Amino acid sequence: MLHTPATLATPDTLAHTRTRPLHWLATATAMAAVIAAAGLVQPATGSPAAAEEPAAKGPQAAAPDAAAATYPLDCKGAPQAVTATAQGDLDGDGRPETVAAVRCDAGSGTPPHAVYVLTQDPAEGSRPRVVATLLDTPQRQTATELTVRDRTVTASLLGYSGPEVPRCCPDKKQLAKWRWSDGKFRQELTDSAARSV
Repeated sequence: MLHTPATLATPDTLAHTRTRPLHWLATATAMAAVIAAAGLVQPATGSPAAAEEPAAKGPQAAAPDAAAATYPLDCKGAPQAVTATAQGDLDGDGRPETVAAVRCDAGSGTPPHAVYVLTQDPAEGSRPRVVATLLDTPQRQTATELTVRDRTVTASLLGYSGPEVPRCCPDKKQLAKWRWSDGKFRQELTDSAARSV
């Protein structure tokens, strides 16, 4: 079998294979163009993660302003004070409600709280209105730590174990939860041991 002798490269034939800065620049530019083009190409069907994302919603409705509401609380001429608020969608209709702890601003002592749920019609210019009373003043309790989470209103209620306990110093604490169910708010109370709070 005949073999053809290998052609040896001479320095003249290798001159075109030397790398110069211009060659590296041209190569880098070509690679950058390929990578950029690949980033612009997307599958026609879209990614599964994008398909699972919910459609964009319009602007969220604002919760009712507790300061703009009129409360059914008789303060005998003294002003009313909103001491705490919490917001959240309690009935699942997609619009937030406001829960407000309100008391008479008597200037001394510890006036009891009332806790109200406010809603507001979507029509422009409508005012917040009371739709439920969760705690009323005859119960002689003070509401603290008011929150709304997972469609449940939670508050700590401070009260008195008997009439001889001074009104400045509640000695009873309960954790109260209210949840909207079957068209009304249902209350759950957990007692704490009677002690000075």
